Amino acid sequence: EVALLLAQRGAKVMIADLSADNAEKTLNQAAKNGHSLLAHAVDVADAASVKTLFASAMQQLGGLDVVINNAGIDHDPAPMHELSDDDFDRNIAVNLKGVWHCMRAAISCMAPNGGGHVINVASVAGLRSSPMISAYSAAKHGVVGLTKSAAVEYARANIRFNAVCPSFVDTPMVQNTMAKLDERGQNALVKANPMKRLGKPEEIAGAMAWMCSDESSFMTGQTMVLDGGMLA
Repeated sequence: EVALLLAQRGAKVMIADLSADNAEKTLNQAAKNGHSLLAHAVDVADAASVKTLFASAMQQLGGLDVVINNAGIDHDPAPMHELSDDDFDRNIAVNLKGVWHCMRAAISCMAPNGGGHVINVASVAGLRSSPMISAYSAAKHGVVGLTKSAAVEYARANIRFNAVCPSFVDTPMVQNTMAKLDERGQNALVKANPMKRLGKPEEIAGAMAWMCSDESSFMTGQTMVLDGGMLA
């Protein structure tokens, strides 16, 4: 949704995905809307893969103004003492270290070229307790910390860093989580905020498109919470 909206507003967009099928679906949807996007395969948990991605983006786009780190995974809900090493390590590798890999690459591209804006997708799970998804929550807290630290480190280089913190949004990942819950659990998840509904992907995309614009030029080191009032 973010890629499609930015393309609609005139941005040159490259999407990067581990899944070629997912990338192809987005390219096809953009084409139906009359827009041409670029795509590149990447595994954000692999530093070499990320380095290749950014080199390709610089070459094909002619520079980078905005980088959005949106790759993420979850894990099956489980008490912390029952969580496997593999689940914990994979969440940190993708949700935290993957963001770090991309931030580092973005800085190397943006610093010599006058700056830019890096937007990290964190979560309300990175701002509060999140029982039963401790690995995911730990990674998202880490993303918020990376965002704030980088914002201060690179302010003089004109590189801004901000994070978006959604609650439950109607995406395949959330639908997959709901499929593992009974009816009571599903209802609780949907009604976890005062609006009593899931967020819509286009609602998050709209906020992020604003962050990509010059209208947010004095904003850095912040977490934009989009949660239907959950943390109010």
